[in-house]
Amino acid sequence: MAEQDALLDQLRTICGPAAVLTAPGDIEPYAVDWKQSFVGSPFCVVRPGNTGEVAKVVAACRKHGTSIVPQGGNTGLAGGATPDASSSQVLLSLNRLTRIRSLDPIGMTVEVEAGTILQSVKEEAAKKERLLPVSLAAEGSATIGGIVSTNAGGVNVLRHGMTRALVLGLEVVLADGTIVNGLRHLRKDNAGYDWKQLFIGAEGTLGIVTAAVLRLVPAPRHSVTALLSVADVETAIALYAKAQSEIGDALSAFELISGESIALVERHAGLKSPIAAGEWFLLIEAASSLTGLEAAMQVLLAAAFEEELALDGVIAASHQQAQSLWALREHVTEAEAREGRGLKHDMSVPLTVMPAYLADARAAVAAVSRTARLNVFGHLGDGNLHYNVLLGPEDHPAAVNRAVHDAVVRHRGSISAEHGLGQYRVGEWQRTKPAAEQALAHTIKQAIDPAGLFNPGKVLAAPNKGGAA
Repeated sequence: MAEQDALLDQLRTICGPAAVLTAPGDIEPYAVDWKQSFVGSPFCVVRPGNTGEVAKVVAACRKHGTSIVPQGGNTGLAGGATPDASSSQVLLSLNRLTRIRSLDPIGMTVEVEAGTILQSVKEEAAKKERLLPVSLAAEGSATIGGIVSTNAGGVNVLRHGMTRALVLGLEVVLADGTIVNGLRHLRKDNAGYDWKQLFIGAEGTLGIVTAAVLRLVPAPRHSVTALLSVADVETAIALYAKAQSEIGDALSAFELISGESIALVERHAGLKSPIAAGEWFLLIEAASSLTGLEAAMQVLLAAAFEEELALDGVIAASHQQAQSLWALREHVTEAEAREGRGLKHDMSVPLTVMPAYLADARAAVAAVSRTARLNVFGHLGDGNLHYNVLLGPEDHPAAVNRAVHDAVVRHRGSISAEHGLGQYRVGEWQRTKPAAEQALAHTIKQAIDPAGLFNPGKVLAAPNKGGAA
């Protein structure tokens, strides 16, 4: 306790007494993850106001041998920003680092601090007819530091890539308190190692991202949205290939939603699909600064019906109708939560083997449960689906997890396409990842954070415990 008291005094000196929270009621919102699946107990929450204070906090924690759990908007889905229950960790919240330092509409870059809300950055870019092309359900609370640290995905990965593809530069605090300023606004920089890539998607286990330079794109002036129903995933993939040919680079989203998912939304969200049901639905969006998108979408739908690929379909006639179609997709997770106990998976496989994977995984889940139901939806265009399972009262989550993930491994996929490992998937990472890859990951961690100061128990399993597949 004396050690903690000494650290608290130092943190209050660095950040001010009001920025160090110790009362249970003040700490509680930071100690529970968004899904309320993980509950921790930090001995304090510290909220530094700038990068210099972050660096001093890190140095103080290192001196006292106290580990740090960085947290942004606390919207993650893998428990990566939740402390453990030991009451020995400092939770470092970045929610006071909220400045948009610069926005260049000609060079199309924005420099922004880690605690800034994604939606705020997008709104500021829109004033200059620019777009930060990261689209998440949680963009009203997700922060830039969290988005970078988890390499967030979303519905526009198909066109613009993961967050990694948008990061031009980073400012990072290392485990010894050193500030590394790599905030370059450059599209091309081959001068040595691209070290920033190590911190993107590392979930705060290697360093603390305090600011980023992100690439912007021109804001599209036109968009068109369509909803189709199809008989099977093979047909959906055939339609994706046709959409690429007809719409090309303007194709910004190609979402697959199972009939079961739509039924959940209709039951729990009070929404109704405007088209006849099929086994699967496709939500397709195209966006561009040029005209002609609606005609291109009409050509796509005409070809789909002529070739008997689509069972039914509709093109949104207005922005309001487009929002109504997207609402069907956006309410799937909420509807699942209302239906009952669910187990979330975030898998990806090569698109060409997606039908085989889905058949394999369905059979694997059925083999371990007679009552589990599937809720499958996600980003078909980039091979990433959320293969969620609604559990029966007798189902064992570990057995279902193993069944789904073993199918992923058989089809050379990933058990975490965009949500990260956090603490939720770290055991399955250890079980399924080849030993050489695990060893390399531990080597990187040891080189950059040898004392294990940052976010222990997240992303990496403890070394030398258990084998790898």
